[in-house]
Amino acid sequence: MTDGAANPATSATARTAGTTPLVEMRKINVAFGGVHAVRNVSLDLHAGEVVGLVGGNGAGKSTLTKVLSGAQRSDSGQILINGTAVDIGNPRDAKAQGIECIYQTLALADNLDAPANLFLGRELTTRIGNLDDDQMEDATRKVMGRLNPNFKRFTTPVVSLSGGQRQAVAIARAVYFNAKILIMDEPTAALGPAETAQVRNLVRQLKEDGIGILLISHDIHDVYDLADRVSVMYHGEIVDTVNKHDVSTDDILGMIILGKKPGEVTAKDREELELRA
Repeated sequence: MTDGAANPATSATARTAGTTPLVEMRKINVAFGGVHAVRNVSLDLHAGEVVGLVGGNGAGKSTLTKVLSGAQRSDSGQILINGTAVDIGNPRDAKAQGIECIYQTLALADNLDAPANLFLGRELTTRIGNLDDDQMEDATRKVMGRLNPNFKRFTTPVVSLSGGQRQAVAIARAVYFNAKILIMDEPTAALGPAETAQVRNLVRQLKEDGIGILLISHDIHDVYDLADRVSVMYHGEIVDTVNKHDVSTDDILGMIILGKKPGEVTAKDREELELRA
């Protein structure tokens, strides 16, 4: 186990102590027929914090994040934004609360360039109603200059961009439209080492800007590198939410596979984990 007090990265967690979370999900329940996809789940997220949400297939991660993004109604429970209860019944409601999702598929129009994707569906126009390409490109250059100063391919269709560059475009779109809370679904999936490093740097930049990030990933090392806290789901419930500096990656794997908190794992359980590794 790592000694969190010796690690300066714990300051991110210390900053959140006593502050009102950006998001609080309280006792969320979702059932499909007789199957409880999410059972009595509570979760919070602060400004400038990354919370990793992990769990095996069918653990309930996707359903829980769909509730926050407005894609799925909960059967019961409450969502608070900055301490105020809100009703999020659809994605438009979520966007109005500053919640944006960046899915693994990114939802980019491959034949369009970065500015066109940034403003897709929200295009800027001139006084006479024509598309204002210059203003959209200028705005894109400004936001990309902050997120990824090395990005230069503003007039290239995004289909020809690297995976890391495409992620940057999707993130820039969310940030430009005042996202305060980002749900990132497998942001480094299928990326090479260099592109993964690029996306990790983007996440760190977003943290510095005070954006709260809910990071869903199957890559434990990715989560462990980026997250301040980790929430583990197992069969629709939260096993535990831990400061990552207080646990090891093996502890997190134990929660994912066995549904047990670190202190509950027996020697026999550890043998099972080693066999599965």
